[in-house]
Amino acid sequence: MASADLSEELECPVCLDIYTDPVSLRCGHNFCRVCIDRVLDSQEGSAGYSCPECREKYKERPGLHRNIALRNIAERFLTTQPDQEEAGVHCTYCIHSPVPAVMSCLLCDASMCDNHLRAHSKAPEHVLCAPTTSPETRKCSVHKEILKYYCTEDASCVCVSCRLDGEHGGHQVETLQEASEKKKEKLRNDLQTLMAETQEAEKRVQSLEERRRKAQEKAAGESERVTALFRDLRRRLEELEERVLSGIMRQAEMMSQSYDDIIRQLEIKKAELSRKMRHIEELCHMTDPLTVLQESDTGDLCDTEDRHDKQLHDGGDLDVAGISHTLHTGLADIMSGVIVQKHTDTQATPPLSRPHTQPSPTAQHTQAPPPLSRPHTQPSPTAQHTQAYPHSSTEDKVPITAKLSRPRPQPFSTTQHTQRQAGGTHIGAAQQTSGLPVYADILLDITTACNKLHISDDRKTASRSDTEQNRPDTAERFQDWPQVLSSRSFSSGRHYWEVDVGRSHEWRVGMCYPSIARRGKQSGIGGNNKSWGLCRERWFNQYSVRHDSKAMQLPDGIPSDRVRRVRIYLDYEAGQISFYALCDPIRHLHTFTATFTEPLHAGLGVYRGCINISGGSRGV
Repeated sequence: MASADLSEELECPVCLDIYTDPVSLRCGHNFCRVCIDRVLDSQEGSAGYSCPECREKYKERPGLHRNIALRNIAERFLTTQPDQEEAGVHCTYCIHSPVPAVMSCLLCDASMCDNHLRAHSKAPEHVLCAPTTSPETRKCSVHKEILKYYCTEDASCVCVSCRLDGEHGGHQVETLQEASEKKKEKLRNDLQTLMAETQEAEKRVQSLEERRRKAQEKAAGESERVTALFRDLRRRLEELEERVLSGIMRQAEMMSQSYDDIIRQLEIKKAELSRKMRHIEELCHMTDPLTVLQESDTGDLCDTEDRHDKQLHDGGDLDVAGISHTLHTGLADIMSGVIVQKHTDTQATPPLSRPHTQPSPTAQHTQAPPPLSRPHTQPSPTAQHTQAYPHSSTEDKVPITAKLSRPRPQPFSTTQHTQRQAGGTHIGAAQQTSGLPVYADILLDITTACNKLHISDDRKTASRSDTEQNRPDTAERFQDWPQVLSSRSFSSGRHYWEVDVGRSHEWRVGMCYPSIARRGKQSGIGGNNKSWGLCRERWFNQYSVRHDSKAMQLPDGIPSDRVRRVRIYLDYEAGQISFYALCDPIRHLHTFTATFTEPLHAGLGVYRGCINISGGSRGV
């Protein structure tokens, strides 16, 4: 009782708990420091401050004084109070000092230590259990008797009175021990089921972990492949940039040298004009008419001026169109290489061939045919590449397969070569040899020639011209590409001719349908599905074959000193167009295979310099 009274005296009037760091106001009342600070903070902005206990007013915030004596009393009081949680259940019969109990009797409602337990009655009605402070939970709430049975119908524990006379009379009951064992058995079965489900869940977790690991590895592999692809793409773009810039610099140096020559000539012209002006001024000041009349005429000044003006205009300018064309072609080749690399990495169909496309039997190509003879030489399988193109016909679209092989055994005698004529690319007759046909001339059709091309009088040489030719603008004439077709077409038989390309750094040669477009970006030889061409890129010193706007770069087997002369072989019935480099030995470059639906014309494209054509043919 004294402890309870002391506790009331040590309670803070605000929090009603034992003082913590107590402080005093001038009125003498004590509070916890935290509590009084909170109260005074809430009173700020009002008319003044007041004590929460006696309501004494303060004009200003009152000072707080620590009450050390009260703090020490509160701390000592807290240390003397027993911990209720640690006290546990004490023996009911040990009244002088608390002694922990070891058992509780449900009949006696008492807890006992070891000494009192030994003296306790051993009668059956005295039911002992673990020490408890609430024995009423083990007794019937109605009869206040000990719970001894378990009613299976109502699933509840009952006493003897409930079983006999109460609401559970006549119900199926079991002893608590029997019911407990049955429930334990059920719990064991549930535990086994849960353990099996836990193991299955662990297996699924391990399986998902493995799948996640494989997915991460696959993603890492794809990331590495894409990184390598873009690294290679950046390298190729840098090389393309370097080559294009080098070409621009070479053009600029050539133009600079040309302009230097023209400026030097103009300086000479200025000096000559100054001399003549002084001479004329002297004549104008002479008083002797005979001397004036006997001087030579100066009427050739206009011719000199016209000649220098022509040289000034012929100085040239940067070939922006050629640079753009080269850059576009290089980018197309790079993207074609990227697509090929992608198909290779994914183990799809071979690069340059469309998957799930079955070519017709007439379009199957096994090896490049030599123009005049067909030796049974089987190429290396690793040297074959296949490419599928859509056919030009809209009614019968037969895929065209192209094959790129390494250099073949020489199909021609080297004595067939004609002497290279100075000044252009020439298609001319070859020397007759045993078993070879006689050539027939192929002439260029001026009505198809672009106005940027000059056609020679014998209609065998095409030269790029900086001056428009002012030919009539007809539907047959090429408008946007410097190209020309042959006047002769081929709709059957086997034919071949040669093209001298030694005086041109950038050109295209091949075969075209007469229905090829004559204007637009896709009207170039190989830029559509109506033409097949062999091309040389000026800036990159590379050779490629083109059809239907698809380009395939030729391998490194071509001579490094440029192809000077090209032989084109046509087998119309077999659907084959082959290209050969006439070097020593002759090298097979490429063979297109198709089912031709229109007559074929020889086609030339000249972007720099000039090329010359000659031809030969034989019937089937």
